[in-house]
Amino acid sequence: MNGNNRKLIILLIISAIKLVVGFAWAQSPRIHSHNDYIGKVPFWEAFNSHAGSIEADVILSEGKLMVAHEESSIKPEWTLSNVYLDPIRQAKTLGMLESHNFQLVVEIKTDAKKTLAVLEPELEKYKTLWYTETNPKGIKIVISGNKPPVQDYNQYPDYIFFDYQGLPQENLPLEKIAMCSYDFKNYSEWNGKGRMIEAQKQKVQAIIDEVHALGKPIRFWGSPDKKTAWRAFHAMGVDFINTDIPFLATDYLTKLPRNTYKVAKQHNIYYPTYQADGQGNQVENIILMIGDGNGLTQISAGLAANGNKLNLTQLKNIGLVKTQSFDDFVTDSAAGGSALATGNKTNNRHIGVTPEGNRVENLSEVLAKYGFASGVVTSDEVSGATPSAFYAHQTDRNKTDEINTDLLDCKLDLFIGYGKQAFQDKLDSLETSGFDLVESLKKVGKSKSERVGYFQPESNISESIANSSYLQEATSSALSFLSAKKQPFFLMVEGSNIDLGGHWNSTKVMVEEELNFDRAIGEVMRYVDEHPNTLLIVTADHETSGASLPYANVEKGEVEIDFHSYDHTGTMVPLFAYGAHANLFCGVYENTAVFKKIISLVEKYHQPK
Repeated sequence: MNGNNRKLIILLIISAIKLVVGFAWAQSPRIHSHNDYIGKVPFWEAFNSHAGSIEADVILSEGKLMVAHEESSIKPEWTLSNVYLDPIRQAKTLGMLESHNFQLVVEIKTDAKKTLAVLEPELEKYKTLWYTETNPKGIKIVISGNKPPVQDYNQYPDYIFFDYQGLPQENLPLEKIAMCSYDFKNYSEWNGKGRMIEAQKQKVQAIIDEVHALGKPIRFWGSPDKKTAWRAFHAMGVDFINTDIPFLATDYLTKLPRNTYKVAKQHNIYYPTYQADGQGNQVENIILMIGDGNGLTQISAGLAANGNKLNLTQLKNIGLVKTQSFDDFVTDSAAGGSALATGNKTNNRHIGVTPEGNRVENLSEVLAKYGFASGVVTSDEVSGATPSAFYAHQTDRNKTDEINTDLLDCKLDLFIGYGKQAFQDKLDSLETSGFDLVESLKKVGKSKSERVGYFQPESNISESIANSSYLQEATSSALSFLSAKKQPFFLMVEGSNIDLGGHWNSTKVMVEEELNFDRAIGEVMRYVDEHPNTLLIVTADHETSGASLPYANVEKGEVEIDFHSYDHTGTMVPLFAYGAHANLFCGVYENTAVFKKIISLVEKYHQPK
C-alpha cells in the first residue's frame, strides 16, 4: 500500500468518525433560529441545521395567526399553520423528528390574551406533536413576546410553555417556563469583535449563572452574530445561541470540538548560539527540512500550543516561497517536492521529471558528483511524494512499484520512513543494491555500512502522531550516520502529517505533527551550532487547508484552527534558514530557487569528483 493509499484509507475512516461525532454534537440544543421566517426557507433551513430552537413572530390579523414582524409585511398565505405547524407534522410523518428535537418559539406581536385565545384551538389540531410529560419526545411550544402575567401561566394547556424575561426570583411557576431570554445590550456593548470587556463579561456570566441556578436554559437576543461571539457564548454556557444564520452557526459549533485542541505536553526548545548564522563559512553539510503543508497558520498554532515558543521561531533569516506547479496554481506534494529537489517546475503528480516526462536530476544525484552523501527521513512512507522526489523519476506519484524500483538504483546513502510492506518483494533487492536494512533507529546511527535503510514499524495514524520522539530520533540517527562518513552530506527531513491534519481538518493531527517537526528542527539546530559549516533550511512544499487561527490560549496551550478547505492552497509558505550563508535565503522567490541557491553554494566550495 503506497503512501497515497494509506492516507486515503485513514482519511475515509476519520471522515466517518467525524460525521458521527459532528451529528451527535448537532443534536444538542445550541442554536436559536431568530426571526426564522425571514430566511429563504422558513422552518426547513433551521430544522436541517439542527437548530434547537426556532422562532416565528405571530400577528393576530382578522382572526388569523399570521407569521410576520409587523402588519405591513403580512403575506396572505403565511399563516402559522402553513409555514410552521404543517411542516412540523410533515417532518413527523417522514420520521425526521426521531433524530432531532427542538422547541418552537411563538413570539406574539399582538395582544397576548386575544392571540392565545386563537392560538390554543389551532395548536389543539396538532396536539400529538407537542411535548408534555406523557409525550416527552414531542416538540415544545414556547410563548414569547407579549405574554400573559406570570401568575396566569398555569391556566394554559400542559403543552404550552413560556419564555420568561424577568429577573430570576423565587416562587416562579418553573414547570411552565421553558427558557429565560434577555436583551444582551442590557449587559454588554460587545459587538463580537475582539473580546468582551471583563466587567461586562462578568455581568453576562452572572445572569447566566442565575438562570442556570433555576435549572433553566438561557438565551440572549440582540447579541452579536458571528464566530467569535458563538465561541464566547458557548464557553460561557449560553444554552440557545441567538443567530440569523443557523446553518453557519451550527456548522461552526459542530466543528468546534475537533477544531480546538490542547496539547498534553509542551517541549523545551533549543536556543541557538547564532555564531555561524549567516557567516561565509564553507558549506559542507546541507539539511533541508520540509513541513508538508506547513504554512504560517500551522506554525502559529504550534507556537501558541507550545507556550509561545518554538525552535523554528528562533531562526532569523526568513523568506517567502511561491509554490505553484507548472500546470496549476495549486501544487501537489509531487510537483512541490520535485521543484525543491530538482529546481524545475513540473506538472502535478510528476516526480523528478519535466512536464514532458523527461528525467531531470535531483539533489542527491547532482550532489553525488561533488562527493556528497545523501539521505532522506520522513514520517510518511519512503515512497511518498515528497521523499521520493529526492530519488525517483516517474510521471505519476501512484506508480508505487516503479518508485520503489527507483530506490534500488539511486544515489541515496540513507533512508528512514514507513512503508516496509510496499517493499516486501524488493527487500532482498534493496540489500543487494547496498542498503543495510537495520531493525532500529539506534542501529542506523551506529551503522558502519556504506548505505543504510530503516523502515519504521507500521502503526495507525494516532499512534504515529503520538510517537512524538520518532522524527527527532530519526533525524538524530541520520545525522550520526552521515557525519561518520567523513564527507559532505545532504539530508532531507519531512514532517508529513502536518499536511494530513490539513486534509482531515484535524487540529490535533496538525498541531501534534507541527510540534513533532519542531523537535526535529531543534535537533538540527544543535547540530549546526556544533558543526558551523552546516546550512539548515526549513520550508514547506505548500500550505494545506487555508487554515486560520481565530483563537488560542497560550497559557493553556490550547488553539482553535478554522479550516477553509480540505485541500492544498496556493498561498506562499515561509522559509527559515540557519547557519552558513543562511542570509542568502531571505526574500520572496519561486520554490525552484531553493535548489538553485543550494547548488550555487556547492559550486562555490566544491569541485566535481
